[in-house]
Amino acid sequence: MADRSRLLALVDQLRAEPVETEWLEFKEAKHDFGFDELGKYFSALANEANLAGRDCAWLLFGVANKPPRKVVGTSYRNSPAALQSLKQEISRNLAPGLSFEDIHVIQHPEGGRVLLFRIPAAPRGVPVAWNGHYHGRHGESLGALTLNEMDRIRAQASQADWSAELVPDAKLDLIEPRAIEVGRAKFAAKHPELASEIGSWDTGKFLEKLRLATDGKLTRAALVLFGKREAVMPLTPATAQITWALKDEAGNDLDYKHYGPPFLLSSEEMFGNVRNLTYRYMPPGTLFPTEVPQYDNWVIREALHNCIAHQDYSLGGRISVVEKPGELIFTNLGDFLPRDVDEVIRRDAPPEVYRNRRLADAMVDLQMIDTRGGGIRRMFREQRERFFPLPEYALDADARRVEVRIYGKLLDEKYTHTLIQHPDLSLEDVILLDRVQKRRPLNPDQIHRLRTAKLVEGRAPNIFISSAVAAITQQQSSYIRNRGLDKGYYKQLLIERIRTFGPATRQQINELLLPKLPDVLTEKQKLTKIGNLLAEMARKDKTLRNEGSDTRPSWALVIAVK
Repeated sequence: MADRSRLLALVDQLRAEPVETEWLEFKEAKHDFGFDELGKYFSALANEANLAGRDCAWLLFGVANKPPRKVVGTSYRNSPAALQSLKQEISRNLAPGLSFEDIHVIQHPEGGRVLLFRIPAAPRGVPVAWNGHYHGRHGESLGALTLNEMDRIRAQASQADWSAELVPDAKLDLIEPRAIEVGRAKFAAKHPELASEIGSWDTGKFLEKLRLATDGKLTRAALVLFGKREAVMPLTPATAQITWALKDEAGNDLDYKHYGPPFLLSSEEMFGNVRNLTYRYMPPGTLFPTEVPQYDNWVIREALHNCIAHQDYSLGGRISVVEKPGELIFTNLGDFLPRDVDEVIRRDAPPEVYRNRRLADAMVDLQMIDTRGGGIRRMFREQRERFFPLPEYALDADARRVEVRIYGKLLDEKYTHTLIQHPDLSLEDVILLDRVQKRRPLNPDQIHRLRTAKLVEGRAPNIFISSAVAAITQQQSSYIRNRGLDKGYYKQLLIERIRTFGPATRQQINELLLPKLPDVLTEKQKLTKIGNLLAEMARKDKTLRNEGSDTRPSWALVIAVK
């Protein structure tokens, strides 16, 4: 029953994908499906899974391929023996000789029998061919694998992977049991279809499933993620360490701490040191401040885990996290292999080269990072949705260092107000506005783009975010009405009224002040505010006195008032 529930959840999870991606395909296949066509899809999906940085692709029979992807049921190979023989049949025409990792059968309550084919990603450096032809996907269409895609896969074979190297004499007793326990839970959450099997895997088999061990021999990645403290010794001269430092505005050290393996656990321990205070800011058009944490938890973890995945450990340096008032600075050693942050964001696709592919793949399986290309873009999107400055990358090719700065404070109120009033701005436009608020240079085309949208003013290079944003949204008046005026204004207004026309009843005072109070207050709140104002002027300020009764007050000035 538990397996059935997990498979049903997996089917519905895949059906909920917004579009058919290159690594996912649905086919009705109500009665049959061409064998040659099935082989082509195996080749295409395996290659695309490799390019997307995934460990597998999925092909589902019995589900319509157009949203809402109705379950229609399938009678394809309607016996366990026929399905089992398919694994051997399909491998005969595939190069290399792969086959389906699993073929799951589930009776779905909406429409009957569904088949889930789990297709392994193409091996690193080896594209998968069906009958001598390499296939790929272009959107939802099946076609030939492009020369560029083929080169990307083949280039993987020549890329040295520090993290995949086996460590001589490193035994399983170097592995931290608590890290394995946490890793099992994370792996099960990532792969619910395997959850029932994970409990039967010992430590060695679990690490092999993560491709971190071979025949009981451990990779460097295994020691980085799961090793005990003493696991740093077999990694020497490489350094596996994270240093957290707390500094004041002037850069003076206030506190620091070092963290070693297992990084699966110690990265969370380091995360607990960060002071994620509540930050308040006043959006336009409201009296009430917005309260948010300084930092988004997902953004912090993604930044730190990216450092772990992409650190060049052979350089012997540490990963650094510096906490200053209102900002976090993450630094790892090594070139930024995609070369251009803007290109990563625009393409929203996986990088073509990974420094520590084995380590990165395991971290994906453990839900620590996203190597499908969306991690960096999502960091930008999360900051944008909080109306905070965007992450800032500094790439130092000479020092072979990558630094990313995460802001936990606002820099320019106009930037925040622009994002609030223009929720439909593209991420590319928001990136340009963020550069404006940080006084970073823009090229003429970028300035023209923002100026045409009436988002900036000034003459290059002195460009600034337009103060006309508030005028465009016609929020100034309501903002003033909602904010209200200084208490002294109401007091002086009342004094002038009584000085000019003599003592005033409560009704007359209400008629004077009610229209002046903030629109955001209810009638009852406004009357209470007036009552508090009169009490303060009589008891504390000594500027008014009640010459009437408690039930029929008549407010007059104290003689000393000028």
